[in-house]
Amino acid sequence: MIPVILSGGSGTRLWPVSRQQMPKQFCDIFGEPLQTLTLKRCLRMGSPWIVTSKALQTLTELNLKTNQGEAVKANQGEAVKANQGEAVKVVYEPVGKNTAPAVAALCKLLLDQGKGDEIVGVFPSDHLITKEDAFLKVVEFASAVAKENRVVTLGITPSYPETGYGYIQTKTASLKESGALKAYSVVKFHEKPDLKKAEEFLAQGGFSWNAGIFVFKVSHMASLFEKHQPAMWAQISALKADASNLGDIYAQVQSISIDYAIMEKLSESELACVPADFGWSDVGSWDAVAALQKGQDIINVKGKDNFVFGEPTKNYSMIGLEDVIVVDTKDALMLVKKGQSQDVRHVVETLTQAKSPLVKEHVFEYRPWGYFEILKDTENFKSKVIRVNPHSQLSYQSHAKREEHWTITQGSGEVVLNDQVIPVKAGSHIHIPLGAKHRMRNNSSEMLEFVEVQLGTYFGEDDIVRYQDDYSRN
Repeated sequence: MIPVILSGGSGTRLWPVSRQQMPKQFCDIFGEPLQTLTLKRCLRMGSPWIVTSKALQTLTELNLKTNQGEAVKANQGEAVKANQGEAVKVVYEPVGKNTAPAVAALCKLLLDQGKGDEIVGVFPSDHLITKEDAFLKVVEFASAVAKENRVVTLGITPSYPETGYGYIQTKTASLKESGALKAYSVVKFHEKPDLKKAEEFLAQGGFSWNAGIFVFKVSHMASLFEKHQPAMWAQISALKADASNLGDIYAQVQSISIDYAIMEKLSESELACVPADFGWSDVGSWDAVAALQKGQDIINVKGKDNFVFGEPTKNYSMIGLEDVIVVDTKDALMLVKKGQSQDVRHVVETLTQAKSPLVKEHVFEYRPWGYFEILKDTENFKSKVIRVNPHSQLSYQSHAKREEHWTITQGSGEVVLNDQVIPVKAGSHIHIPLGAKHRMRNNSSEMLEFVEVQLGTYFGEDDIVRYQDDYSRN
């Protein structure tokens, strides 16, 4: 199988931890980022592809660099030995156009590689699966069904009347079985129901939650795009084998989900569902997170059933409160009653209307060369702590509206200032005048850390002219 990880998302449902520049698949919510857990799972099936946005390239590459080797080692066995050393392939979308163009583009690239008969599994990067062995058996069975030219969607056997998921209605008689696993023809996809309708689905039986996971043969899916989305497929067919013209194609292609574009148009003979229980959650709200983990230790006085996701070094005490979720980050604090966390979208909408940076970014940011965290941001100055990875360097750059003072706090390296190379170590101070060309270079095998204080009239990250950059940034 070729596992494909779809890694998009706007990062709003788990705000304030998840944000546009750090969506939930990259957030450490369950001990490891969901993207890491998904990658490890997929490495047990084959050599994965990742489809994500250009805006998430740095986070994606950092995640791969940190976890790919670890992921292979974590699942050592006959199934993955053949995949060691094979690179994970990544397709960077210039803009998000929902899931249908992503799947169509992937099919075109695989057809160009002569892989029309391969089976593909498409998996969201931000879902949690706790019963991985059971999940792999379900995927293996779904692959066998997909070889018969059916698109197979994985359904989740519902345990309660959930209103936050779409539902898949299946026929009573199975079309294929393997042990306890059964595949059924699909009668209809249903949108997210109200509570009464969800209760009816549960009582009636034959309904599964739509997990957004599907399995298909490459050539068959391509033929379905040609049949049901001929205009899109004609556009995608112009995609070059190296995807170098993806930007031109995405400028024209329609934004539409695979459910609307393909799945809901298929006949019973073209579509199947495999209902199962493999410990799945889409982690779509803070209520879901609170149900899946204990949270931080807190002091409850005359209260109970509270949940805190916050700063690990901070003490949290709650008096007279019940069923409250607290989410605490360095620059935002949210309190919400359990059962109402879906309404976080209204907070995000309010902040968006106010053009608040809290929707988009954290006080910290990952870069290809390392990481920085904003310590203080005022009208008169801005301070950061900056960490540069071993054998990495910042771009050679200048600023038009600020000067900078650098104080090295850990490690050693070199500052290039107007083409002059200056060795630095812990305790060194460098002044970067306004307009001066400069860069920090870490040519050691240890992390380099320095504090930057900016003085000027504007401190935005866009006040920059790059003269040389190892990462081809403008």
